[in-house]
Amino acid sequence: MNLETTYLGLKLKNPLVPSASPLSRDLDTARRLEDAGAAALVMYSLFEEDVLAEEEQLTGLMDFQDLGHGEADTYLPLHPDYKTGLDEYLEQLQALKSSLDIPVVASLNGATESGWVEHGRELEQAGADALELNVYSLPAVEDSAEVVEGRYINILRQLKSHVQIPVTVKLSPYFTSLGYFVRQLETAGADGVVLFNRFYQPEMNLDTLDVEPQLHLSQPYESLLRMHWIARLYDKVGLSLAATGGIHGAQQVLKMLLAGASVAHVCAVLLQRGPEVIGEILQDMTQWMEEKEYESVNQLMGSACQVNAIDPEAWDRMNYIKTLRS
Repeated sequence: MNLETTYLGLKLKNPLVPSASPLSRDLDTARRLEDAGAAALVMYSLFEEDVLAEEEQLTGLMDFQDLGHGEADTYLPLHPDYKTGLDEYLEQLQALKSSLDIPVVASLNGATESGWVEHGRELEQAGADALELNVYSLPAVEDSAEVVEGRYINILRQLKSHVQIPVTVKLSPYFTSLGYFVRQLETAGADGVVLFNRFYQPEMNLDTLDVEPQLHLSQPYESLLRMHWIARLYDKVGLSLAATGGIHGAQQVLKMLLAGASVAHVCAVLLQRGPEVIGEILQDMTQWMEEKEYESVNQLMGSACQVNAIDPEAWDRMNYIKTLRS
């Protein structure tokens, strides 16, 4: 069975890619993921807020330490072993590249056009095979859809101006016209999109009235939204489509591929069951493909998208009407 696929121009041995998570912080765990069959690895995210905060802190510490005391301009020299979060991220990227044979995708997570994406070049030089751009901010009530989407486009263009490696954009489903926006991203240089980001909504404590963070791992039903949009986008755009969110087993992976995804990102199931579950998923996929007489992933990819579906309207408004009438 040929499980090979192409994602962002990278040839992968199969469509299973662990998404950005703490698992990539540990080299032994990363090796276990590769040994279990992972075709590539997305690193944990490098957050814009952390990068800028450290840069501002260093600037304040080093440039203004002699304020009012000229003789103290070298009082606090930067220690040669001092490492910023960016330094540690670059070192981990290099370590992963040295330890693994599969492609490694670095993850940039931010919200503004402040220039933090310039560090993309350093990630490229450290060995990243591709970059995943994860942009997320809650729009102000004054922001129009055009302003919000323009922010994504501008950040993408800044990043593309600094790197030569492929860039994919991780999106939320909350855009006014998602298909049109994906085409805009493609025009701006995106090599792929990842659908969809999961946002962890804050919880309110009724005893203290504090707003607190709360973690809920994905559930399989969440994959339906991803499958729906990938099926509608496939054959209408030329960039790579990746599915993420709610993918816990071979059933969800196969459905994403049939809809038109090049790869399926997995996370929650790895945290719950360990890296070795990747091998189980691949085995179940192979068994299903043999039973259905598919010879390769490329053969089944997109064969049930909206364009190729037996009933194309089933991917559109008609499904909504039929469901309510049932």
